[in-house]
Amino acid sequence: MEIERKFLTKHIPFDIAAYPCKQIAQSYISFSPTIRIRQSDDKFILTVKGKGHLAREEFELPLTKEDYDKLMLKTEGTPVIKKRYLVPIEGGLTAEVDIYEGELDGLMTTEVEFPSLEAAESFAAPEWFGKDVSEEKAYKNTSLSLYGMPKEN
Repeated sequence: MEIERKFLTKHIPFDIAAYPCKQIAQSYISFSPTIRIRQSDDKFILTVKGKGHLAREEFELPLTKEDYDKLMLKTEGTPVIKKRYLVPIEGGLTAEVDIYEGELDGLMTTEVEFPSLEAAESFAAPEWFGKDVSEEKAYKNTSLSLYGMPKEN
């Protein structure tokens, strides 16, 4: 079960380059149900996600580079390319700051995964996280792949 909240981040008040970073490219084989392939640095992963916003089931399976390349031929939409910075925050949590590239250049979001729904609902986000967009479909990566930059960004 994946339990996370997502925020529309406009400004980071510190040097983000001081934190670990992953280069991520993800593409979609299906949008309903969500079936995604992702390259994260030198790792390749197939992910199947259930329905939902704040909490949903998620299944991941490692792929070889060869399998990833074959599945890329089956993808739809535009690949979502981003740098993900891992920033430790209060409570032993990690803020995943995504700085998007390509067609989504200029978009920046911050996600936090939680151990329970209660923890997610009671989380007080730092001011720099920005607006909570956890329930806004336009900011889901599937929507970003299909429709591009949300109009209100």
